[in-house]
Amino acid sequence: MQDNLYNLAFERSILSSIIFEPSQFDDLSVTLNKDDFYLPAHQDIFVAMLTLLQKDQPIDEEFIKKELIKAKKFDEQVMLEILAANPISNTAAYVEEIKDKSLKRHLLTLTTEIKRVTVEEELPSAEVVDIVEKKLYEITQDNQTSDFKDSPKMTFDTMEYIKEMKARGNSVLVGVDTGFKELNKMTTGFGKGDLVIIAARPAMGKTSFILNTVNNLILQGKGVAFFSLEMPAEQLMLRLLSIQTSIPLQKLRVGDMNDEQWSSLNGAIDKMNSAKLFVDDQGSVNINQLRSKLRKLKNQHPEIEIAVIDYLQIMSGIGNQDRHLQVSEISRGLKMLARELEMPIVALSQLNRGLESRNDKRPMLSDIRESGSIEQDADIILFVYRDDVYLYKEEKEREKAAKAEGKEFTSTYVEKEEEESEIIIGKQRNGPTGHVKLIFQKKLTRFVDAPSYASAVETVYENVDTKSAQVDVPNVEMPPI
Repeated sequence: MQDNLYNLAFERSILSSIIFEPSQFDDLSVTLNKDDFYLPAHQDIFVAMLTLLQKDQPIDEEFIKKELIKAKKFDEQVMLEILAANPISNTAAYVEEIKDKSLKRHLLTLTTEIKRVTVEEELPSAEVVDIVEKKLYEITQDNQTSDFKDSPKMTFDTMEYIKEMKARGNSVLVGVDTGFKELNKMTTGFGKGDLVIIAARPAMGKTSFILNTVNNLILQGKGVAFFSLEMPAEQLMLRLLSIQTSIPLQKLRVGDMNDEQWSSLNGAIDKMNSAKLFVDDQGSVNINQLRSKLRKLKNQHPEIEIAVIDYLQIMSGIGNQDRHLQVSEISRGLKMLARELEMPIVALSQLNRGLESRNDKRPMLSDIRESGSIEQDADIILFVYRDDVYLYKEEKEREKAAKAEGKEFTSTYVEKEEEESEIIIGKQRNGPTGHVKLIFQKKLTRFVDAPSYASAVETVYENVDTKSAQVDVPNVEMPPI
């Protein structure tokens, strides 16, 4: 049984190989971690090696011994056994064997955990399933972390991050590309672990807005998970095809296209066949089900970089709690899931109708339905606002009132194919708030960057540096219409 769970000879050989050929530790330190070693003394030696790597000091017998003595964990007998072991050239096979046995030990520990939460703590089955799935995901993703990170570890990781950003050429885009140049400058993209809320009143185009981001990502070959609780997957695909081909959505819906448009559509279909887009349109999902589905999908498709939920208020709660408590649990669960999977999660949200009684109908944070917990948990909150929606609505109300009074009505509203729109950054945990101007193409349900970027941004900060921001967005050639 023990032979199936660890191999001390293999562990000694790996550590010995590192001491005699330290240059290979760069690769091994990425593949292996402390918990992959069974013997505690071997774990201590591996940690000492990591410390020396961070300090850029030699990884040899004397420096390792010095680190272990400092930590009061030096075992001379174990060190002699490692030095006596034969170094190996094919470390890959040994590492694979060590990782395999480590995985089995973690799975054995998980079975004990399942028994504890099921029998001893008598937790509800749904909660047990969530605990098990989370632990299993951590094990399969090799995501074993300590309770605390010490300062040397944090400073090392921070410097690596800064070097990575420098290697990008000081690009403003750090997170996932939003698909809009000026919004990228304001937000630096949607960051890993971010919970992003996109909120608007009905008919403002919040789904259309996020589909523009989705389309931009899948054309770059990025993976997207989309939970569509409001409309079937086929309708989402129709909108994406309209965005890509510039064929009006209504024409796509009824198949009213000329030969050139049919050709463009076939080209777009070929692109979408290879797209890494995964849509769940079940229509009703609670936070536990969503966690389970997204963990499984991310495990199967690591290329997924963002998850979208359309929309938050349709998600069902767990148990018989009050709705505001359910929404609080949902928003907190989404934020924790984003951090766990190290990817942004974008949730669409409805706004209260109370804002429509104001003269200035631009949304504020307090307009979000059940806003308390959502406002607290979100890293970024964006509002989609189109003034023409209200102008059209007011025109119809005037027309209705005139007809009721028997008066002749002359329309003054001119319907536009392209409308000015605003993306209002209501909250940004790590950046400025402000407004970004976009153009909404109604027939295509497509948002595009406004022609003039220089005058497009209003920000609450005066010293936001946008001049040095250079965002390289792929130039996608649209099929001819």
